Amino acid sequence: MAEHSAPPIDQLSAVALNDDASTYKSLKAEFSDRVPIRTIVCRPDGGSGLAGHKVRVGGWVKTGRKADKDAFAFLELNDGSCPQNLQVIIEAAVADLGQIVPTGTCVVVDGVFKLPPPDKHQKIELRAEAVVHVGPVDPARYPLPKTKLTLEFLRDVVHLRPRTNTISAVARIRNALAYATHTFFNKHGFLYIHTPIVTTSDCEGAGEMFQVTTLLSEAERLEKELIKNPPPSEAEVDEARKIVKEKGEAVSNLKASKASKQEIGASVSELKKAKENVARLEERAKLKPGIPEKDGKVDYGRDFFARQAFLTVSGQLQVETYACALSSVYTFGPTFRAENSHTSRHLAEFWMVEPEIAFADLQDDMNCAEAYVRFLCQWLLDNCLDDMKFMADKYDRTCIDRLKLVSSTPFVRTSYTEAIEILEEAIKKGKEFENKVEWGIDLASEHERYLTEVVFKKPVIVYNYPKGIKAFYMRLNDDSKTVAAMDVLVPKVGELIGGSQREERFEVIRDRIKEVGLPLEPYEWYLDLRRYGTVKHSGFGLGFERMLLFATGIDNIRDVIPFPRYPGRADL
Repeated sequence: MAEHSAPPIDQLSAVALNDDASTYKSLKAEFSDRVPIRTIVCRPDGGSGLAGHKVRVGGWVKTGRKADKDAFAFLELNDGSCPQNLQVIIEAAVADLGQIVPTGTCVVVDGVFKLPPPDKHQKIELRAEAVVHVGPVDPARYPLPKTKLTLEFLRDVVHLRPRTNTISAVARIRNALAYATHTFFNKHGFLYIHTPIVTTSDCEGAGEMFQVTTLLSEAERLEKELIKNPPPSEAEVDEARKIVKEKGEAVSNLKASKASKQEIGASVSELKKAKENVARLEERAKLKPGIPEKDGKVDYGRDFFARQAFLTVSGQLQVETYACALSSVYTFGPTFRAENSHTSRHLAEFWMVEPEIAFADLQDDMNCAEAYVRFLCQWLLDNCLDDMKFMADKYDRTCIDRLKLVSSTPFVRTSYTEAIEILEEAIKKGKEFENKVEWGIDLASEHERYLTEVVFKKPVIVYNYPKGIKAFYMRLNDDSKTVAAMDVLVPKVGELIGGSQREERFEVIRDRIKEVGLPLEPYEWYLDLRRYGTVKHSGFGLGFERMLLFATGIDNIRDVIPFPRYPGRADL
């Protein structure tokens, strides 16, 4: 991963401020001619130590107002590098104030740092000497006015919503979690594997997959082409065949009359052209508008991949191939599910982190999952505290405490059977759940949150689930009723991670595939991992957006992914 372009904040206060040139060089962004606002306002002294020095900054106006009878203007400028704004003061003699004060305007300013009056909350402000660039905004048309905007409204302006405080904070937190993910797995010797987006296997066996096909576009193209250039009639094909016959007879006659090689060669060449013409006509005569069929079914042999293909719901099956060769691996990428759901917890496109560990059992899997989640929480506390404070102030006052709890507390581990008994006991004492509680159910979110928020008041790992509610690849336990599966449950969101020890026994997994009604043929390659050098291995998947919901306290998953895709919406 690339290092941050700006020097660490704790080093900035120690910069030797000998002159403006050295100060500017020490603060400047590495690949643009400006100083990120983060390197100014996030210093331990809040930037006050920079007073008297010249600098260039750029950003977008959060709020702007004229003052002292339009003699000057105050701008709150933000460039996305941190939640805090930099106050910029611009005199009317320096720039057209009416053009630069509207919210959303982009400005690049050269100026000198000044200490504000003692009663002001900011530690430093910039007095502009020159406005280098203005990207103007028409306030009457700009979709993001200064007024408070709902997250639901912002989904309709997905291309502009990163300019808001909330979405920019989410973006920085998301970036931090992604960086932390790669850091954690690299630190523990895992290799990052890029698994395919287009797949021919259904990992979940649920069938709710987006199909990838060119048959529809090809059918449209063919229909237009046939209208423009109709296929030959049967009579035209027969006429062409007649010509082939005539040309063939001509060749035979020339050979019989012992004509010259030159004459025979020319005649053979004409025959060859006639045959090629017949082949083209016969092929075009077969063309029919619509989706190609074979034996009354769609002929996927004519599709781009010569078989059915889908957008992946998980990279797990594919990454197992590398785990069974490189031992410790992980994949981190987008996954897709064509589930027609409009809940606040579902997306059609979402990101998954999926490690896979060879020579590891369920206990090892749980240990890795717990260590990873705790690492993510501590990373946010250490590296994103300013954004987390914003989230605590605006959305969930308990979010920082939740991160501290999870990062510092060993997770409770309880079997599925024990969890059901706890829920049943709660019902006996008067607790009411919307969803029925009995052995064999898939725990609902309300059950998961009750266990982690009310019963244990800390993260919980539930393991050994009934085989009927889990995927075919999970290792069958000795009781033949449960599988070596585990879910990590956390406050606020319930299930954060789902994982298992994988079934490494060839006969058992072959029978499980049949038992759940899946065809064997698409999984023959997966069975090969058990046929040849099978190994005990385990893994899990963390829903990246769920981790963001847990961390930020935001309620709707559509607000923690940059470009949300859900039924009816795929903007940009």
